[in-house]
Amino acid sequence: MTSTTNGVYDRTPLMAGNWKMNLDHQQAVTLVQKLCWTLNDADHDFDTIEIAVFPPFTDLRSVQTLIRGDKLPVSLGAQDLSPHASGAYTGDISGQFLAKLDCRYVLVGHSERRSVHQESDEIVAAKVQAAFTHGLVPILCVGEHLQVREDHRHLEHTLGQVRAGIAKVPTQHVQDLVIAYEPVWAIGTGEVAGPEDAQEMASAIRELLSQDHGPEVARSVRILYGGSVKAANVASIMREKDVDGALVGGASLDEAEFASIVRFEHHLLTD
Repeated sequence: MTSTTNGVYDRTPLMAGNWKMNLDHQQAVTLVQKLCWTLNDADHDFDTIEIAVFPPFTDLRSVQTLIRGDKLPVSLGAQDLSPHASGAYTGDISGQFLAKLDCRYVLVGHSERRSVHQESDEIVAAKVQAAFTHGLVPILCVGEHLQVREDHRHLEHTLGQVRAGIAKVPTQHVQDLVIAYEPVWAIGTGEVAGPEDAQEMASAIRELLSQDHGPEVARSVRILYGGSVKAANVASIMREKDVDGALVGGASLDEAEFASIVRFEHHLLTD
């Protein structure tokens, strides 16, 4: 689990719920309300673990209004952004628009964007830069397909994605970055990389950051694991010292399940 000093995390764990293309704006509001009610009922300490939700674009305004109006301890994120600030880009969403909606985070380079929409490393890198330009924190998603893993090229492949994604990002911005390792073969399949696999990759990413940007920056970057995360397996993943949270897909659509994932420390105590 993330190392601690006097019981305080060196890096605040982040549990990020990616809703993908699910829930309309009314359903989104209901889910966030139920999530916070569930965590309140469980006496969850919101100061120890950061919670972020990533609704579809059409839901962002409604969720922002709820979070702001009720002062909910939840961060808001978007699922994607345009590499362009404005202009004739029909259907694109500028980082400027997201910032105005109080988005703190934005996913960049999710495996579904890379595969379904054929986003290259160059496009992903441009989106990372766009996020920082507009004051957003990019969550850079990286990871390998099954064939790459079976060929034992998963470290080379994934570290190459990390390096390409932040190639033009100055060190002072890199330290604010979040990286999500998502082994593509474990997303939505019911399969999950073992804790040792998550730690191997997280440790390798941190070592790469240390080599390129220095050990202090490497220590500050949060590295998440994503890929069929559930309440039943989150504790074993979070025990690993270089894993700082989870990027949760389908399980984040169930308020009870996601609340249980957020409360991973409770599972550590009861294991």
